[in-house]
Amino acid sequence: MKAVTISPPSDVDVVLPCLNEAEALPWVLARIPDHWRALVVDNGSTDGSAEIARALGATVVHEPRRGFGAACHAGLTAATAEVVCFCDCDASLDPALLVPFVEEIREREADLVLGRRRPRGRSAWPVHARAGNLALARMVRRRTGLRLGDIGPLRAARRERLLDLTLTDRRSGYPLQMVVRAADAGWRITEHDVPYLPRTGASKVTGTWRGTWQAVRDMSRVLQETPMDTPVQTGGTR
Repeated sequence: MKAVTISPPSDVDVVLPCLNEAEALPWVLARIPDHWRALVVDNGSTDGSAEIARALGATVVHEPRRGFGAACHAGLTAATAEVVCFCDCDASLDPALLVPFVEEIREREADLVLGRRRPRGRSAWPVHARAGNLALARMVRRRTGLRLGDIGPLRAARRERLLDLTLTDRRSGYPLQMVVRAADAGWRITEHDVPYLPRTGASKVTGTWRGTWQAVRDMSRVLQETPMDTPVQTGGTR
């Protein structure tokens, strides 16, 4: 992993895992709030995504190991801000919607804030992807007791606490492992509706039934973790 541009300290770092998102990047980066830093984690793009992101002022981190979790964690470890957000880089989610998430973290009203996706149009969220998400939400409820409607990628939390979770999944299970380990550690987790737009370009995971159920299978492994596998958190919210 290597950061190829250097930016001054920011109020908030936004991790944007990226694999061939050249078309979506201009819109996504234009929506990053002022004084926040965009950390675009290039996960092996071949369409010039890294160069476009750099030209638009983002900090680019290279993660050669393929996998959504690998890209997310590379961004987390490269972050320096107190609060870190995560957002997809395909223009399906507006990073400007993270502003109230961050305020909720700063006001110590929650330890992890999640976006519950509400699709805008049929093409935004294919039927097979919704079915997989529904099955996953039910498994999460059985495993943790959390009544969540989504395990979506839009989220915010404090950087040090996220690092304390020692997340290990480097594939599709990364977002879920974050939620499960946070729940086991007694974090306050809240969820808010966010509009989910048709993505730009082809999905790497939920574009097909096979990709969706492979992701569900990855996440099922995460749900098999026992609370004893999760590092114990001490003290209050940082």
